[in-house]
Amino acid sequence: MAVRDLRTVFHTQDGVVHAVNGVSFHVDEGELLAVVGESGSGKSVAMMSLLKLLPIPPAEIASGEVIFQDRDLVRLEASELRQVRGARIGFVFQDPMTSLNPVFSVGYQIMEPLRKHMGMSRKAARQRAAELLDLVGIPSARDRLDDFPHQFSGGMRQRVVIAIALACDPKVLIADEPTTALDVTVQAQILELVRELRRKLGMAIVWITHDLGVAAGIADRIMVMYGGQIVEHATTAELFANPRHPYTRALLDSLPGRHGRDERLRSIGGQPPLLMADPAFCPFQARCAHAFERCLREDPPLERVAPGHDVACWLDVPEGGGRRDN
Repeated sequence: MAVRDLRTVFHTQDGVVHAVNGVSFHVDEGELLAVVGESGSGKSVAMMSLLKLLPIPPAEIASGEVIFQDRDLVRLEASELRQVRGARIGFVFQDPMTSLNPVFSVGYQIMEPLRKHMGMSRKAARQRAAELLDLVGIPSARDRLDDFPHQFSGGMRQRVVIAIALACDPKVLIADEPTTALDVTVQAQILELVRELRRKLGMAIVWITHDLGVAAGIADRIMVMYGGQIVEHATTAELFANPRHPYTRALLDSLPGRHGRDERLRSIGGQPPLLMADPAFCPFQARCAHAFERCLREDPPLERVAPGHDVACWLDVPEGGGRRDN
């Protein structure tokens, strides 16, 4: 999957909110790309825009391409896009209680995409549903098919949601902070499940998270977003060893234990930017200790600073010249 210059806006009573501003990235078969950033950075909106999962209106995909299997998803008709959602690209939402229908059994909800997209009979779909529940680690899977979502724990509900997303053997799985509402033990189990499924199935995974610690444990590459833009993109090892954007550094500095056990937790001062206008300056400049005059009048482009390492920051670009170390 390749995304090029994706821009998403929301039309509100107060004006136009520029939620996603020129996002471009790719994810290859068998690869796990983590998308990190604080709440409001545009992570979820960008990924939901790929499959037009946002309410239109007020949302509008203003421009861009999402190339998947030689087709641009942005330009597909609704009927064509429904054949892609669930069948070829799976989506795991953050809260399983809002993505599972409380009045239908989990078996029915897993069987529905199997019968719709793959044309399975009820018997074959039920057999496959049991296999999927077993695959994601639900004990006594066949006996739980007729249970309802409220009869499962939070971690088990999230496993059910993952089973639904995997039902039709998608080529890409997008997971929107699927472990945020879970306790640490269950979160570790879900992360281990994702590693195992990736090894078995070889699918591409886009993992949305605000937790750099989680990203470090599962991702091949990390894409850092702020103010609706990508501000840094690198392999996981490179990003942690050599973070170049001030926002990435601030995120890493806020990790518990980063500066010793006895030091107080660090935070990023200030507030996220209001996105009511086209970006005409660096979105992080108001919170950045290194901001200078150029940051206030120009929005830095995402450019290569090292092999496989892209950064959007004027600290690396002197006026009229190439990039330099800061």
